[in-house]
Amino acid sequence: MENLQRNSKKVRLWTRQDIRSLEDIRKNGLHRIKKRYIEEQFQDIAMYYISLYQWFVDKASKIVPKPEDVEFPIWCSISEENMLKPMEGTVIYVLEVDKAEVIYFDGRKWDYVLNHLYIPKDEEDEKDYIKDMERKGFKNSFSFIEGKYANFYPLEKKRVMDSWMRVFEISDWNIFDVQANIWEIREDMIKDILYWNGRI
Repeated sequence: MENLQRNSKKVRLWTRQDIRSLEDIRKNGLHRIKKRYIEEQFQDIAMYYISLYQWFVDKASKIVPKPEDVEFPIWCSISEENMLKPMEGTVIYVLEVDKAEVIYFDGRKWDYVLNHLYIPKDEEDEKDYIKDMERKGFKNSFSFIEGKYANFYPLEKKRVMDSWMRVFEISDWNIFDVQANIWEIREDMIKDILYWNGRI
């Protein structure tokens, strides 16, 4: 069943977290994502993700204010059908969250951000952007953010990064593309916990 309760005050979300998060919740009554968790997960390429997550944090906190001690958001699925599945060493939290605490975004557009690409408004804008890049002799927008042209074309870099705000614009509301972020998991949000080998 789709979790598109846009008129409700509460929404149901699913998030897969390291099983050690259970200890955080037991001790502190909440779980938050720390920089070291990302470093542990991504290892050699962690800084690549951290820099993009920091961009996301800056922009998302203007949509839903971030608690002072929070470092990074918690990625969530809006449906059980499309959630990340349990695996060994992880748990799935089934959450009921106040709608006002949720930051929705387009997961397809987030892929553009991960690849340092321009997010077009629509098909026409995409064609115009490609033509403009060809006219200027550029092969792609990736090199403006991280590459040999990163420090040479600040206006092009700004153009790309400004387009990333479209990640928060959702034109097709569906369980496959729409994702959600919250700043923390509190004990009172948890409605169920799924383990990789079954439900308790």
